[in-house]
Amino acid sequence: MKIGLFCLAEHFEGKVHESIMDQLRLVELADELGFDEAWFGEHHFNGFSVIPDPSAMMAYASAKTESIRLGTAGFLAPFYHPVRLAESISVLDNFSNGRINAGFAKGGFAPDTKHFNRDPDSLRNAMFEITEAVDKLLHSKNPSFAGTYASFKNTKLHPKPLQERIPFFVATFANPDTIHFAARHGYGLMMSQGATIEECKAAQELYHSIAGMDPEIVLMRVFGVADSFDDAYRIAGPSIDHFVKSMRAASSEVPAPKWNREKYDAILNERETFFDGQKFFDNAILGTPSQCIETIKIIKKELNNVHLILKPSPNDFDQNYEMLVRFNTKIRPYI
Repeated sequence: MKIGLFCLAEHFEGKVHESIMDQLRLVELADELGFDEAWFGEHHFNGFSVIPDPSAMMAYASAKTESIRLGTAGFLAPFYHPVRLAESISVLDNFSNGRINAGFAKGGFAPDTKHFNRDPDSLRNAMFEITEAVDKLLHSKNPSFAGTYASFKNTKLHPKPLQERIPFFVATFANPDTIHFAARHGYGLMMSQGATIEECKAAQELYHSIAGMDPEIVLMRVFGVADSFDDAYRIAGPSIDHFVKSMRAASSEVPAPKWNREKYDAILNERETFFDGQKFFDNAILGTPSQCIETIKIIKKELNNVHLILKPSPNDFDQNYEMLVRFNTKIRPYI
């Protein structure tokens, strides 16, 4: 099992600059602690998850770290030109000395499709087409294309990536079309914070039936460790619910709500179905060290080839720092 950090650069209060830099400092800490990976999300047009340009974040992180692999969770593929995206990934692989994982997602928030001038109904097929084109541009000596990108035939990128093959992953909420696409190409799967073990197992089984092998699964999980489950829940609760509310707002062009811990109960009552906060709680790695260990052991037992990607639950840098250190000393040695 690989262990990673999920990076959304969540802005609760204070200056946005500080939130961005705090996230990057956590990546540096994860590298020092020996974490295997750090994965950066991509969100646009909202004031809460402030990573509209994951490539820039990864470039900075590559210069500040030594060993940790850096991935995207994921590039919102329909909003990129495939040549420019392939070039960015290749340059990042050179910056990082061959430490890049490339994840791709379809996006779909209302402001994104509006401002990037994309038909929401076309996003999944666009993700397939652009991801495949980027793969060919990066890895084929004489790439051939049909349809929209037929003019790319024999396109030569410079520089080439350092890795012979950059690991590719696609985000899915267990959509069978996406799983079929990933399995046919040998790409891994990225599963959200709310994905249940049963959903992940079903995706793994479908993938195996097509590819004849199990996929690499990048599994995001909210993480909170404390001296009791109730303490961990109290730490995680406000942040999870604020995330849910903020993402609902971002998806519908509503300004992000102001952070206010005292309004926790009101936030709980405003959960909506697009982001199911209860699933984030139910599937979190939450509780005492021993409870977290047992949860992780279940994941290891039920799923193969897992990359466990932790999103620390506090809204404070120092608490996140302490929680990652505690994971490394009290949990990781026993899984």
